[in-house]
Amino acid sequence: MPKHNNVIANNHFRKKWQFRVKTWFNQPARKVRRRAARADKAKSAFPRPAAGSLKPIVRGQTVKYNTKTRMGKGFTLEELKEAGIPMRFAPTIGIAVDHRRKNRSVEGLQANVQRLKTYRSSLVIFPRRAEKPKAFEAAADAIKTATQKMGTIAPVTAVKHTVELMKITPDMKAYAKLRLERMNKRQIGPRLQKLKVEAAKKDE
Repeated sequence: MPKHNNVIANNHFRKKWQFRVKTWFNQPARKVRRRAARADKAKSAFPRPAAGSLKPIVRGQTVKYNTKTRMGKGFTLEELKEAGIPMRFAPTIGIAVDHRRKNRSVEGLQANVQRLKTYRSSLVIFPRRAEKPKAFEAAADAIKTATQKMGTIAPVTAVKHTVELMKITPDMKAYAKLRLERMNKRQIGPRLQKLKVEAAKKDE
């Protein structure tokens, strides 16, 4: 029996649990179906990359995530201009364009411009008319050896930062150094005031 004024337990165990069990017997078949769908998609996209368009590398929003990089929606018009790729020509060769995004830093702009140039240098563009190929289109021998890119195009790689190590010696007084620098920071104002007073006395 429960203590004090608590409710008397009335457990309900006869609920026909067999009707409420969630099974997942179709998981292996779905895996095969997804794989077949990916293969069909790649086959229909040939010779274009199976993963789709090239995306830029951008930083996450807010202070919590802005230290991490991820794939963006598309390249800015400024990035395309720096890379020498016309805005309307870019989507036709598998480059995603986002006219709303703005470049907030020179480093991000240069990284994405370099990404575009690397992609453009390795790209084999099939000619619309084989008998009259344009200057930027591939030659016949390059078309024969061209292969389809499988997987993500130029995936985001995590940059591993290195830490400079040094040997600790008995001469290193870390605590005393911290106290000294804290005192120097605290004395910036009084020292500047003292210099001003001394300069004023000299002028008199």
